[in-house]
Amino acid sequence: MHRDELLRYLDDLLAAREIQDYSFNGLQVEGRAEVHRVVVGVSACAELFRIAIERGADAVLVHHGLLWQGQDPRIRGPLRDRIRLLLMHELSLYAYHLPLDKHAELGNNALAATALGLKDWQPFAGVGILGSADGLSIDDVLRKVEELYGGYSGGPLVFREGPEVIRKVAILAGGGGKYVGEAILAGAELMLTGEAAEPVLHLVREARMHFVAAGHYATERLGVLALSDHLREALGLETLFVDVPNPV
Repeated sequence: MHRDELLRYLDDLLAAREIQDYSFNGLQVEGRAEVHRVVVGVSACAELFRIAIERGADAVLVHHGLLWQGQDPRIRGPLRDRIRLLLMHELSLYAYHLPLDKHAELGNNALAATALGLKDWQPFAGVGILGSADGLSIDDVLRKVEELYGGYSGGPLVFREGPEVIRKVAILAGGGGKYVGEAILAGAELMLTGEAAEPVLHLVREARMHFVAAGHYATERLGVLALSDHLREALGLETLFVDVPNPV
């Protein structure tokens, strides 16, 4: 399909124009007009681009793109080298950050909430989910975390500070640890995210809440994997998910 037709499809599917973000979501680098093969990954980097070139891709689709509001706009250093790779090989780069976290079916948070069997979802911290659990234990959650994310980080950081029976769970993939205070005020007995901030331990200990940080990269693989499958099934594009693991 045409490069711009794919852009319109992704923008509509992920409601990209409706979500305020510090990522420039959509087509960040314009490549060749026709798109047949798309390499999908979590984060834009030279290694991912080189693999896409080797696999004969026409476009790369990621969660973390190259262009962010507030960054230095000068095209220098690694940014120059990454853009040069894309332009030399006429590779388009599509990036969808918060829209892919928030999506009700393909989103990182929704997929995790479904896997945990949460019910009665409510919005949490903008793109996250607050859901009711049917009497989960922290061991139940950790088993599911291993199934979902195992092998893609150094293992989850776990603070076992909550009750034996978990009734309410907050999920915010990626760098969501800074929203632990909101999870506490929302009544969550467990928060699942990617990264922790330094104040988290004492906050959850004092609030008697469990906290699981399973890795920023690991918790944001689910959405791009689901989006890759969707594009293949809905549009007939050839898609290939490429892992470039990151222990963070």
